[in-house]
Amino acid sequence: MSITIRHAQKSDAATILHFINELAVYEKEPDAVLNTVSDIEQKLFGDDVRAHALICEQDGEAIGFAVYFFNYSTWLGKYGLYLEDLYVAQDQRGQGAGKALMKFLAQLAIEKDCGRFEWVVLDWNKPAIDFYNSIGAKPQDEWIIYRLTGDELRAFAEQP
Repeated sequence: MSITIRHAQKSDAATILHFINELAVYEKEPDAVLNTVSDIEQKLFGDDVRAHALICEQDGEAIGFAVYFFNYSTWLGKYGLYLEDLYVAQDQRGQGAGKALMKFLAQLAIEKDCGRFEWVVLDWNKPAIDFYNSIGAKPQDEWIIYRLTGDELRAFAEQP
């Protein structure tokens, strides 16, 4: 069995959405996905692209994906690669697909002279935490993620 990683194409939009929905189910948020094929086509493959996607294939069949973007570290004076999502179909896990995706992204980070490769993981996702520990990643326990969305985001943005 051969695992390959490739940059996603616009024709992969429905596959990407399928994996996003599977990830949402896995992360216990099956009704949280608002994304559409059209959104994916525009945001990942349109004129003003700020995020990118990879497809992981085994023997030519898509079995996983990753979405990433570049940020900037003011302290390092370098870009960083931020992994937004990584997902491998549950029946395909344990065969090296996740590691292949992570390695591809790490190589991309090096190629692009990034100072960091970062992501977040849910604190209950022990299989993912164990996997990330196994590749030498270190948790950043001192950081707390904050988020503004929806009504709170609009209300704050509109404050005088």
